[in-house]
Amino acid sequence: MAAPLDESARSIILATVPALKAHGVAITTEMYSRLLANPEIRDLFNMSHQKDGEQPKALALAVLAYAQHIDKLDALGGMVERIAEKHVGLNILPEHYPYVADALLGAISHVLGDAATPEILDAWGKAYWFLADILIGREGQIYTEHENTPGGWKGWRALRVRARTVQTPDIVSFELVAADGGALARHKPGQYLSFRLDIPGHGPQRRNYSISSAPGADHYRITVRRADGGVVSPWLHDSVHEGDSLLAANPAGDFVLDTAVQGPVVLLTAGVGLTPALSMLAALAQTDNSRSVRFVYGAHDGAAVPFLPDLSAQAAQGHVRADVFLSQGTDPQNTPVAGINWHAGRISTDWLRQTLDRTATYYICGPDSFMRDMVRALREENLPAAQIRYEFFGSAADPELVV
Repeated sequence: MAAPLDESARSIILATVPALKAHGVAITTEMYSRLLANPEIRDLFNMSHQKDGEQPKALALAVLAYAQHIDKLDALGGMVERIAEKHVGLNILPEHYPYVADALLGAISHVLGDAATPEILDAWGKAYWFLADILIGREGQIYTEHENTPGGWKGWRALRVRARTVQTPDIVSFELVAADGGALARHKPGQYLSFRLDIPGHGPQRRNYSISSAPGADHYRITVRRADGGVVSPWLHDSVHEGDSLLAANPAGDFVLDTAVQGPVVLLTAGVGLTPALSMLAALAQTDNSRSVRFVYGAHDGAAVPFLPDLSAQAAQGHVRADVFLSQGTDPQNTPVAGINWHAGRISTDWLRQTLDRTATYYICGPDSFMRDMVRALREENLPAAQIRYEFFGSAADPELVV
């Protein structure tokens, strides 16, 4: 175990903040180039985020936040928990951490040159292992919880595709059961599954997909949008059929419905970001019909709205008030629409402010730009932070969303 950070180390870390602001992305880019030279480590990463530069940018923001808050790390508790959940989903283990330490310190030395004095490298070595020990400890707790949960597991488990459903022209759902015939752990509404996939011509790939099914079902359902130019989603759409198996980790993630908090809920989503909200909606319908629930969704047109029959049924039964925004018109194209309010255009911050419920907890998921606008609007309305919750897609390289 690394010793707690001393005052000298903390002072040096704070003094490096300007250098991180100026060179943070260069440092993390160099760090990843060193890490990814090792095939064992490279296979742990989503390589698409390396190609578009999003992962180094996201890590640079996280490292900067760590340095800026080195004297008040409690402020980063949410970010630490999110990282631990991501690591568990990817089966990151204690033996992986020394590789990252060597790559990070080597990158700092390479990018900063003579400015990376022995004192700076020593302070950052201590800071890294201080945080690493926190993560390793929390990740160990989560792994143990998974193993001790009925139907849970550690590592990778084969899940068989029991059913496959085309939701829209570019969205497909996969219903997954345990290939060994055993039980599956009850997921928390909002969690995701991490997959280890071997894509012909592309090699090992890791991806996370939110669980869109109700907690407690005999299966998990993931709902995948085909990404233009993507590697994994086109393969899932074109090559994975009923009877095939996929390797998955235990459900993970900290963007979950808070069942301890009573009061109104607003599920604010766009695109395929509705997937965790569907699981939350199903959980709310299972447990409490008296709770006010509003489901707000943005899509291009009526043909791009998945799960309309399910949403319509929930609305017709009074479980939810539903608002669907169509950026290219209001025509629902003959899909079931009972109980759904249709709107032309995108979900706007003006509409959000006009309909703001100050007693509600908002759960937000969708493209980064959508989340940034929605989160910023709610913050500007002085809604308490505890009532604004959101999930990242991709690598979350937006400074307003990372911390």
